[in-house]
Amino acid sequence: MKTGMGAVIACCVLTFAAGCGSSGNTSNSSSSTTTGTTTAATTSGTATGAGAGTGTKTSSAAAGGIRGDTTPKFASPSSSAPVQSGVVQIAYRNIAIDPDTIRVKAGSTIKWTNYDSTQANVTSVSGPQRIASKNFGEGSSFEVKVEKPGVIHYECTLYPTTMNGTIEVVS
Repeated sequence: MKTGMGAVIACCVLTFAAGCGSSGNTSNSSSSTTTGTTTAATTSGTATGAGAGTGTKTSSAAAGGIRGDTTPKFASPSSSAPVQSGVVQIAYRNIAIDPDTIRVKAGSTIKWTNYDSTQANVTSVSGPQRIASKNFGEGSSFEVKVEKPGVIHYECTLYPTTMNGTIEVVS
């Protein structure tokens, strides 16, 4: 009898836990809509926030919900990394950048090649030179000549949390 009662209590606890957070009443629910580079959180169909044009995606959840930090985190090239010159290749592969940090000599050309079946782009977030490509698909490339010394942080605005990189341009 004790075993049967314990099983019933365990099932009730699991059923209750599985139902936590969900509700049949949609008027208090929150949903997140993503289109291109913006994310807008909505409650009952009214937009309450957006990360348009900033390269930063934001999301809002109902009270007590999970919130994720989707702000890109830019790595820095090691001061001992070699300084490359000429045409420097960067691969977009598996929704990631390889290498994601480079040091190049001013006057070098950076060439991004997309090996993924999805679209990608290159957009500078900060630095001495503005970079902005259109979306380009699998097998396509985008290149730019970097002229001014400084640090350029860039991202693919379609996947900014996994596709972001740093170019240190040295004279």
